[in-house]
Amino acid sequence: MRALTYQGKRNVSVETVPDPEITQPDDVLVRVTTSGICGSDLHLYEVLGPFLDQGDVLGHETMGVVEEVGPEVAALSPGDRVVMPFNVNCGTCWMCEQGLQSQCETTQVREYGTGASLFGYSKLYGQVPGGQAEFLRVPFGNHLPIKVPDGPPDERYVYLSDVLPTAWQAVAYADIPAGGSVTVLGLGPIGDMACRIALHQGAGQVIGVDLVPERLKRARLRGVHTLDLREHDDIGAAVRELTDGRGTDAAIDAVGMEAHGAPVAKAAHQAVGLLPEALGQKMMQRVGVDRLAALNAAFDVVRRGGTVSLSGVYGGAADPLPMLKLFDKQIQLRMGQANVHHWVDDILPLLTDEDPLGVDTFATHTLPLEKAPEAYGTFQRKEDGMVKTVLKPSAA
Repeated sequence: MRALTYQGKRNVSVETVPDPEITQPDDVLVRVTTSGICGSDLHLYEVLGPFLDQGDVLGHETMGVVEEVGPEVAALSPGDRVVMPFNVNCGTCWMCEQGLQSQCETTQVREYGTGASLFGYSKLYGQVPGGQAEFLRVPFGNHLPIKVPDGPPDERYVYLSDVLPTAWQAVAYADIPAGGSVTVLGLGPIGDMACRIALHQGAGQVIGVDLVPERLKRARLRGVHTLDLREHDDIGAAVRELTDGRGTDAAIDAVGMEAHGAPVAKAAHQAVGLLPEALGQKMMQRVGVDRLAALNAAFDVVRRGGTVSLSGVYGGAADPLPMLKLFDKQIQLRMGQANVHHWVDDILPLLTDEDPLGVDTFATHTLPLEKAPEAYGTFQRKEDGMVKTVLKPSAA
């Protein structure tokens, strides 16, 4: 089959690789019809190379059609249309039963002390082959795949794999009071969708912060009050000016470790990516320093006693936090990989023809899988108005 593979720092290519096969009795083999490129895929492209091997298949936002099922799979049949959550979870362990599928005890990667395995996301998370490919082997076939109706286009449902539950959890963790306010830092796919969800759930004021004109315009058209980083030296002051000098009730960091700014940390990221694999792994695990511009901005814009929700991915182990500010402002902080299955029942009723969250037109680019390497570069450079790209494998 054809699949997008990691070849080195800022180097991915579509190659012919062996077809996946059913290896466990509850496996499912899925023919991929749509796979998204996620902002966190860029962390692999740019920073997390020491945890990847040449040839690893990438991608964790996937849906398709069941081609074959293992002998113990009763929940699905060939021909069923399914979405795969990005976190690989068994659905039956203690953590899964608590709704913490991102901490699944069956697939935790104990070698690195990390949570549930992820599709297409490095040794840190299990080195499970990803879904930017023509076919995907899916374990735990009775519990993991989300069966969706036939009929509507893939774009109606593919975001159940990551974007929708990640943004939903970001808003839930932000704990915005009824009619309250929230600042969303970063208007990429997760930040954009978090704004939409916050407005849909009744937030009275949603402020979106970014520096890419197309992202700002897109959010503004959905009713978000946007702030352009290029026009504001002090984003905290700008937010306080809009909120009676107080700051918003909540802030969502939807950027993560590759935030704009922080040139020293950026240089450290680039240096780590060039180190030999073993040394690079140790640097990231023990002394990695993230670019904390977005997170520090979140601590600044949120009001005293407010909540910061962190959905952007960070990878460093020696990140300095402003503990005095956090303590003095009595800030509550929640974070974590999205527990996809925990939120699906809340989200599915919104995936209707009325489309209140705008999922049907959420993608800015739809490209064949063979164009994925170019798309990674365009997305990383924030060019061509690219906010969300979905890939269509030729086998679909």
